[in-house]
Amino acid sequence: MLTAQDRAIVKSTVPLLESGGEALMTHFYNMMLTEYPQVRPLFNQANQASGDQPRALANGVLMYARHIDQLDQLGDLVARIINKHVALQILPEHYPIVGSCLLRAIEEVLGSDIATPQVLAAWGAAYNQLADILIGAEAAIYDENAAAPGGWRGGRGFKLAAKLEESAEITSFYFRPVDEQPILEFEPGQYIGIKLNIDGQEVRRNYSLSALAKVGRYRISVKREPGGVVSNYLHDRLQVGDIVELFPPAGEFTLAASEKPLVLISGGVGITPTLSMLEAALATKRPIRFIHCARNAQVHAFRGWIEELAAQHPQLKRFYCYEQADSLADHVGLLTEEVLGEWLGEERDVDAYFLGPKGFMSAVKRHLKALGVPEQQSRYEFFGPAAALE
Repeated sequence: MLTAQDRAIVKSTVPLLESGGEALMTHFYNMMLTEYPQVRPLFNQANQASGDQPRALANGVLMYARHIDQLDQLGDLVARIINKHVALQILPEHYPIVGSCLLRAIEEVLGSDIATPQVLAAWGAAYNQLADILIGAEAAIYDENAAAPGGWRGGRGFKLAAKLEESAEITSFYFRPVDEQPILEFEPGQYIGIKLNIDGQEVRRNYSLSALAKVGRYRISVKREPGGVVSNYLHDRLQVGDIVELFPPAGEFTLAASEKPLVLISGGVGITPTLSMLEAALATKRPIRFIHCARNAQVHAFRGWIEELAAQHPQLKRFYCYEQADSLADHVGLLTEEVLGEWLGEERDVDAYFLGPKGFMSAVKRHLKALGVPEQQSRYEFFGPAAALE
């Protein structure tokens, strides 16, 4: 039970988390991943090496400490964590490992003068409260997925039915269930978890579903990342007929029902979740502006498909921005506020969804705000660990 004294102690550690939270979480991850190899598949080692994962967890822990007595102030943070956990199949038995390593990290990094028994006890109670919230919410989603038509619990065998190169960097992978039974429908914008065995090591990743679940199959579209263990395995070694395990779809960044004009803005492989959103939105009468930014036409995936849709659906207007000079671009260079404003037209009461590299999303968020798009109607998602968009 988290007492009022526990809450006060946790809140008193906020300045320490503000100044040293990232170092604390880096130590936490190093300890946990070294001593508990069974949880390594749940974490992308590239995000560990870049510092993105410790940075994201440090921010999450800081937000939790700040709002320990008003958890409703955390906004979408809890829902985002729950969905990431569900997509990777985080289970109740993982939580004690995380809790014990977190408390050890606090003690070892802050030292006994600061990390007193009272502080450790308060943080232990705070962690248990959060763990109970997450475990309960995740269990409800696991149960819901298992009970839904075409649903399942845990991993399910899927066979790679087709593999299609979409651009110089992006390839699509089509999966059908081995048992040939129906599959779970999903909300446009959601992602799916995949479990692989690469050279004897289990790895898990999340990938956006880049098409609606038609004719009993799922599609993911993956960019080859330099040095990317999983992306290069998928591109080079996974062959048609191979079997992988997929976890049920998850994700809270989804296309909301609305009659407002829809604006989909993507950079690079950020295009993937906008494709299912576009498919779903075309079944309505709402106007759609589809804006995609890429380095050049060679790495621009799905251009032909978008062109076909634009020819068939007058409600869809598409615009392309390439960094490098190209006659196929509507604009060459970075996406500026002026260009975005021109492509939006006169309407500002729109629902805008945008995804891509962090710098790109930061710029788009600034541009939309400056152009007068309501902030509550400006939505974005991170492919990797969440970060602040300045």
